[in-house]
Amino acid sequence: MNRKDHQTEYKESWRDEYLKWICGFANADGGTLIIGKADNGKPVGIRNAAELLERLPNQVRDLLGIVVDIRRIQESGHELLAIQVEPYPTPISYKGQYHYRSGSTKQELKGAALDRFLLRKQGKHWDGVPLPYLQVEDLDKSALTHFRALALYSKRLSESALALDDQGLLEKLQLFENGYLKRATALLFHPEPEKFVTGAYVKIGYFGKGHEIRYQDEIHGPLLSQLEQTLETLLLKYLKAWISYDGLQRVETYPVPRPALREALLNAITHKDYSSGTPIQIRVYEDQIILSNTGQLPDAWTVDKLTRFHTSKPFNPDIANTFFRAGQIESWGQGIEKMCAVCEADGLPRPEYEDDGSVISLTLQTHLPPNEDHESKTREKTREKTREKIIMLVSKNPQITTAELAENIGISQKGIDWQINRLKKEGVLERIGPAKGGQWKVIFP
Repeated sequence: MNRKDHQTEYKESWRDEYLKWICGFANADGGTLIIGKADNGKPVGIRNAAELLERLPNQVRDLLGIVVDIRRIQESGHELLAIQVEPYPTPISYKGQYHYRSGSTKQELKGAALDRFLLRKQGKHWDGVPLPYLQVEDLDKSALTHFRALALYSKRLSESALALDDQGLLEKLQLFENGYLKRATALLFHPEPEKFVTGAYVKIGYFGKGHEIRYQDEIHGPLLSQLEQTLETLLLKYLKAWISYDGLQRVETYPVPRPALREALLNAITHKDYSSGTPIQIRVYEDQIILSNTGQLPDAWTVDKLTRFHTSKPFNPDIANTFFRAGQIESWGQGIEKMCAVCEADGLPRPEYEDDGSVISLTLQTHLPPNEDHESKTREKTREKTREKIIMLVSKNPQITTAELAENIGISQKGIDWQINRLKKEGVLERIGPAKGGQWKVIFP
């Protein structure tokens, strides 16, 4: 047992406070507490193994109400004790405190974290708690209509389900609990979710050098609407596209790929810990976007695992299910992988996640806008390509009209007229005969 992980802990000697660690293992995935080992895994042995072997089982039973398996083991000539703790389906407390093993640490659960833990032990989750005062009649009809349209297009709900009345549809989405609408329903379909859930909105700010805020916006309303309004606000106000040309094709380029930004927003909205009372915060800078939402990674998950292939473990299952039925997310945990791939394909670094235990932040690097010299060179390059196409077309067909040139090249009549006049002034092109019935002559190709 030299490998220390989230299910193994080493202690050099026994102290009664280590009952908290046993409590933490029982409330999480179980684990083994080794007495007689240093934190680095080196065996140091214990002298009172026999006494502990007799005392600890009763002490654990009396103070925690659980049974553990305690064994004497030998390692490198040292006697150790291995306390094997099974995961318990019910919450286990130590003197009224609830401890939990998370990663390689133990923490005492309090406040919202304790609420989530107790709900999970009951097979429930925060967004699935019923709201006694919320009625179907209170919901936003337009939000429900919008959902029906999205779900019909995604084909993830049958047409017969979508034809049900509002109550029937919500029952189909499993948004009722014991006859009451769930918290998720208020977030998804109430016109003012903040009447029920404080901080259920998105806050956007643009920051200049020195982190001073230049301007800001707040996006409120049902969650599906928040997604679309936030994306639109970012693209039109905060991340304005610049225009370039690929040949004659007009190209709008955003500082960050739209699919990557959309996936980042979806993750923040569907995985946010709405019990925190804190809005999703989006900080926009010239060279990056930082999205932050309160929340925690699943047990034993790391940021590295989050950015690789992983199964789907939504923080808010009812919210995630509704977004899935609307065709907004997948149910396979592939969204972050796709976001990373889109950024890399666009020549940007992979998005970076950071988790401080209560807030998850995502940083998206952005393209800097081209400078004026670059834009000028791009326009000139496009004009030269148009010029070459005009010369080629009139060489092949001297009787071609300017309207036909415009259609063949794919630009406006005014654009063709401007180029023709330019070519005439440069002595490259000459018109022989009348406007109708005449022809073009290329003087200098």
